[in-house]
Amino acid sequence: MSDITLALDVMGGDFGPRVTIPALAKALNQNPTLSFLLFGDENQITPLLKKYSLTNHPKIQIQHTEQIIESDVPFSTAVRQSKNSSMRLALEAVKEGKAQGCISGGNTGALMGLAKLLIAPLPNIERPALTSLIPTMNGQSTVMLDLGANIDVSNHQLVQFTEMGNIFAEIMLGLVYPRLSLLNIGTEENKGTTQLKEVHQYLKTRLDLNYIGFIESDKLTSYLTDVIICDGYTGNIALKALEGAAKNIISLFKKEKADSNICRSAKSYLLKAIFYRYYRKLQEINPDRHNGATLLGLSKVVVKSHGGANANAFYYAIDYAIQQIENDIPNKISQGLSQLDKK
Repeated sequence: MSDITLALDVMGGDFGPRVTIPALAKALNQNPTLSFLLFGDENQITPLLKKYSLTNHPKIQIQHTEQIIESDVPFSTAVRQSKNSSMRLALEAVKEGKAQGCISGGNTGALMGLAKLLIAPLPNIERPALTSLIPTMNGQSTVMLDLGANIDVSNHQLVQFTEMGNIFAEIMLGLVYPRLSLLNIGTEENKGTTQLKEVHQYLKTRLDLNYIGFIESDKLTSYLTDVIICDGYTGNIALKALEGAAKNIISLFKKEKADSNICRSAKSYLLKAIFYRYYRKLQEINPDRHNGATLLGLSKVVVKSHGGANANAFYYAIDYAIQQIENDIPNKISQGLSQLDKK
């Protein structure tokens, strides 16, 4: 791996340095050529670096700041309060070319808004889309966008999300002619909003894209498609419902297992007998490995980690950023869209 420098918002997320520093330690152990620019409270960072034997490490630089953006403030307030914050300084390091990517688990709206203000979008991209890989029941991944960056979108923007998602899937998943679907309340031609039906009809005419039609939210993990396209409002609700359902089902089995009551034990046995195959599949899906969503459509890599991520999950967000930098995702998205414009 060639040398890569990452800007880390150390204070972002629910646990700040207690998660970001051990994740950084694991990343350095796995990738010795990595370098990190750390932005946050040096008084909190230094003891943890010492704990992981990283004091005065040549690949780590710290820029001290006590300013953070709170997780619950609205975007307009966050922007006004962002000067000298760990998040803004990390993004500015990317803007100035000091780092090739930024990772933060902080306020989602602030990160997206500041990233769009500070980092240039790709040519002709109207809005970047929050994009992630979601696990499926057969062990493969599906690209999904937008997951919350854009609540209201135009038809043209949905088409741009489709084009970017197509290129992203080709590169990140190694696919040729990825299957593309619009998220809708049904698969029939007459279902959905006027906007979805119009975009659906247009995408059917695009012979350069492998558009296969609508997909419903109960099929998100069925691997019936490679890219799922939606507006940020719909995508965010669908993703959180999926995450919540998976966590609740797994916790249900664990709760039943821990209960010594004979009736509950019998109930647990019956549940596992009926749903054993699906339960095993859920266990095999490691949610930590799919932590991290990227703002696709920017000229640099910006990855949003889940605010409640543990150290292992944050490590995978770092790794997700590394993969995109190594694959030169922003430039390849730009090149791919440029070729489409010439057709």
